[in-house]
This record gives sequence, structure tokens and C-alpha cells, in this order.
Amino acid sequence: MNALNIGDSSFLFTSTVLVLLMTPGLALFYSGMVRSKNALSTTMHSYVTMAIVSIQWIIIGYTLAFGGDHGGLIGGLNFFGLNGVGIAPNADYAGTIPHSLFMMFQMMFAIITPALISGAYAERFRFPAFLAFTLLWTTLVYDPVAHWVWGVGGWIRNLGALDFAGGNVVHISSGVTGLVIAIVLGKRRSLKSVRPHNLPLTILGVGLLWFGWFGFNAGSALAFNDVAMNAFITTNTAAAAAGLSWMFAEWIVNKKPTALGFGSGVVAGLVAITPAAGFVTPVSSILIGLLGGAICFYSVNFLKRKFGYDDALDAFGCHGIGGTWGGIATGLFATKAVNSNGADGLFYGNAHQLLVQIIGIAATYVYAIAGTLIILGIIKLFTNLRATSDEEDLGLDASQHGESAYAHVGLDGSDAGIGA
Repeated sequence: MNALNIGDSSFLFTSTVLVLLMTPGLALFYSGMVRSKNALSTTMHSYVTMAIVSIQWIIIGYTLAFGGDHGGLIGGLNFFGLNGVGIAPNADYAGTIPHSLFMMFQMMFAIITPALISGAYAERFRFPAFLAFTLLWTTLVYDPVAHWVWGVGGWIRNLGALDFAGGNVVHISSGVTGLVIAIVLGKRRSLKSVRPHNLPLTILGVGLLWFGWFGFNAGSALAFNDVAMNAFITTNTAAAAAGLSWMFAEWIVNKKPTALGFGSGVVAGLVAITPAAGFVTPVSSILIGLLGGAICFYSVNFLKRKFGYDDALDAFGCHGIGGTWGGIATGLFATKAVNSNGADGLFYGNAHQLLVQIIGIAATYVYAIAGTLIILGIIKLFTNLRATSDEEDLGLDASQHGESAYAHVGLDGSDAGIGA
């Protein structure tokens, strides 16, 4: 019989609240990058997602992701309404912590994932459409993918693909979804004049994300052990390497290193190391971060321009691309010397691991794209997805919520401040 371990439980409780802090951090990160007339609406996307998913997860989300398996595709309803989810450990997932604590830890991942998507549709997605999309997407896309990758019997898990803390489940699924919505909605009006209104808020958000990410990655060991400490180290190392990589790439290309570029690089590095954190060495995490920062810099500054989509706050550029690189890097750099429950990657003599990583990534892309298009099609039957031209010019704070973030921003759309 499994017994609770107070040390492991305390560690995971702390990790859970660290991951919860990431969503307010994301709200700051995103809201500082939009125009002042959209600061509150952007913040609302993150905070209201916290409320929606907190309820959804309790009722049906957790059981769809981690309940009894149905053909490797979806969890059963045995944990519906948290039936049977109590203080006793569930040995299928973690034998030394309360089952209810594992559920709460996973809830925080389910919360931040749809919140990440909001970076792609910022400044133009109507609030009713946002509410419907968040609920439907979490239930129909996030929960099944979480089961595929992490649930007992999930087909990607059974295939042997590795995703330590959410490269597929969180970052690829959200980033790809964000790209689809950005394309469906079209570009923002007056796009050439758009610029961040408060970069100190954004940089504060980066700091909170970096801090909370230690719970995100180290906590995914589900115990206070050598794997958790390795994930702690590799997470910080990759973030540092990617921040510098993006900064120097930007310096070379655009002739100046920016605070926004460095912060974006840190986030890109955190994303890239997420699937690999508990499977790779600290030295490998430096390489993952360096390449992750450069690759995401290219995607944000060249790929987006080449194809002409308006991924407003680079959800796809940082999370979709960064998560994809992280999943591939796991197939290259993973080693059982770090985690005996993992696998060796290509650079340790196992080419098959890279193949299964790519299969898992490709499946997530296809499912997220198809699921998002279907959900958007359903919502369009009942309400418009995009704000009208007048609503967008006025700003979503005023047009959707009847308020403004700053005293100088009027409800008639007037704004004497920077980045109107």
C-alpha cells in the first residue's frame, strides 16, 4: 500500500501554487505588450480562464484527462465531479502524494494553457466568443491531448514519447491553436502603428513566469528527488541561455538589444526546456536554450512577416515553435543517466526516440488545428468571433467591458498616452 510522504507532498503543494502564479504573471506579460486601450481585456483573458477552467476541471476535465482509459484517446468518467479523488495516493500517477493534490497540480497546467492562446488573438477577439472558446477548447482539445501524453493508457504515452512537463500538452497545443485563431480572425486594424504600452509590466511578467516555471518543471517530478533537482537546474539554465541567445541575435540583426527581446528569449527558453527538463543534462539544457532562443527569434521576426499572419503577442512564435523544438530536442538529448524512467535519445544511440517524439508532435499539431477550426465554426453559429471595426478602434476595454486601465484613456476611445 502506498503511503503519503510529507516531504513530497509539501514540495508538490509549493510547486502547485508556483504554477498558479504563472497565470497572473502571464496576464502582466501580455497586457504590457498591447495598447493601453486593451490592457484590461487582455488581463481578463488570463484571470477569467483561471475561473472557467477551475470549475471545468473539477466537474469533467480531470476525469477526461486522467480517468480510466478508453482506447488510448480519452479518460473515462470514473473521476467525474472528483468522485474518488481524495487524500489517498493514486499509484497510477504518484504514490507518495494525495490524489487530490495531484489533481490540483494538473489543474494549474489546464488553466495556463488556454490562457497562453490569448496572446495570439489579443485586441480583437470578442469576449462572448472568448468565453465559449475557452470552455470548449479545454474540454475537447486540451483534456484529450493531456490523456494521450500523460494519462494511463494514453496512446502517445504508450508509444514511448517523452514530455516531462508539457511541451506537447501545453505549449504546442496552445501555440498551434493561437496560430489558427490569428489566421481565422485576420490582422488587427492599424497594425503598423501598434506598439507595447507598458514594457515594465511585461518584464515583471517575465520574472513571475521564470519564478513560477520552477514549480511547472521541477514539480513535474511529483516528488522531491534527483529528477526534480535536475529539472530545477535545467529550467534555469535553458532560460538564461535563450534570453542571451535572443538578445544577441536581435543585436546582430536589428543593431540594438531590447528588454522585450531578452524577456521573450527567456520565455522561449523556458518553453523549449519544458518537455526535456527531467530527461537531459544541464550541459544539454544550455544547447537547448541557445538554439531555442535563436529559433524563436527567427519565427517571430521573419516567419510571421513572411506569411503575414497577426499572432499578436507571439503565442505561436514562442510556444508553438519553442515547444516543437523542445520536443525534438528531447528526442536528441534525453538520457537514462538523468532519469531511468525516461529513454536515451538520438545522441545516446537511440534514433527511435526521435521518431516517436516527432509522431507525438505531428499528432498534436493535426488535432489542435482540426479541433480549433471545428470549435470556431460552432461558435460562429451563435456569435461573432471578432470585434467590429468600431469596437476595435474604441478598444476592447471600453467596448467589451465598459472601463479603462488608465485615467488618460477615455471610454470614447481617446488616449493621450503612448501606444493608443
